[in-house]
Formats: sequence, C-alpha cells, structure tokens
Amino acid sequence: MSAMRFFAFTCAALPLALGFLAPAIPAAAAEKEVIVEQPDANASPKQRLDNLYAQLKRERDPDKASSIAEEIRLEWNDSGSATVNLLMQWADKAIEEKRSPAALDFLDQAIALKPDYAESWNRRATLNYAMGNYRKSMSDIEQVLDLEPRHFGALSGLATILNMSGNDQLTLKAWERFLEVYPANRAAQQQANTLSEKLAGSRT
Repeated sequence: MSAMRFFAFTCAALPLALGFLAPAIPAAAAEKEVIVEQPDANASPKQRLDNLYAQLKRERDPDKASSIAEEIRLEWNDSGSATVNLLMQWADKAIEEKRSPAALDFLDQAIALKPDYAESWNRRATLNYAMGNYRKSMSDIEQVLDLEPRHFGALSGLATILNMSGNDQLTLKAWERFLEVYPANRAAQQQANTLSEKLAGSRT
C-alpha cells in the first residue's frame, strides 16, 4: 500500500476534530508535579478516555498536557480482559529481553482474542517498526486509527514512517492530525513548524 493511499484511508477514518513513537516528554514534566482532573469513579472506560481526550485537547500547558497524556496511556493499557492484559505484559517482557519473535507471538494472540483492542495493534506496530518491517507497521497503524482515531501514539508513528518516505506534505498532515488531539506537545509542534517552513520555502 502506498503512503498516499494509506494516508487517504486514515484521513477518511479520522474526524476533523479529531506508545507508538510518541515524541519525548519534556524533562520538566518529570520534575514538576502536575494535577490532572480526577476521573469519575462511576464512569465507563470509554467515558474516562473521552474526558481525558477532551482535557488534552483543551490543555495548552505542556507539562499538564503530558500528565493527561500519561493518564490516557494508562487507560490504553487496560484491555478489559485479564487474559489479553497478561499477554500484553508477556509481550512487553519479551521486548525488553529482545525476544522479538516471542513478543510478536504474544501480540498476535492478544489481537486474535480481542481484535477491537487498539493498543495490541499499536504495540505490534511499534515492534514491527523496531524490526524494520515498515509495511507491516503501517498496516497495524491503520488498524489502530480505525479503532481509535485519537491515538496520538499511532499518529506519531504514522508521521515518522511517512517522513521516512520523504513525503513532507503527507508527514505534515499527519503531525497536524496529531496536534488536533494533543496540541501542547512541543516535539510535534517543532516537527510541524519545521515541515511548514520547508514546504513554504520550496514554493518560493
């Protein structure tokens, strides 16, 4: 699948309002204690995620936004299935131990058991990318964004792979999609600004 065709698909899947290779959290975020709105204990996992995404979209302070993003990642990690969660833990351990084939096997099993769980696809996309399997990584990212269009980790992965293809315009569009979800991320802002300036210069 070409990058253009793939991005056309993801654009169709992503509303205008809108792990993987997420830009690094600023060092200051780790040093400052940031208060995040406490979730409603009675809210469903979907409601908690929707509330967190709404906070992330509103937040303009990078450190506060980073804390909200971390809360979202924690929500991503819970599949709602004890078996799938265990498979994901085994996959993480295998990745840490550089046992990629075993990690892929665990992730394949997690996806087979719960194909609507976006994070298993995202984790496999990350692993495929690390192994140099960019086409497979792209295919997994497509699945993530189909299930969760606001998945900023997958959006950053999309931008990273498109950047490798040398298509600055599509890469910029991917970062713009990322910033619609996570507008306070400095690394994404920098990437988008650099590409905007590069494209503006190429037109003159």
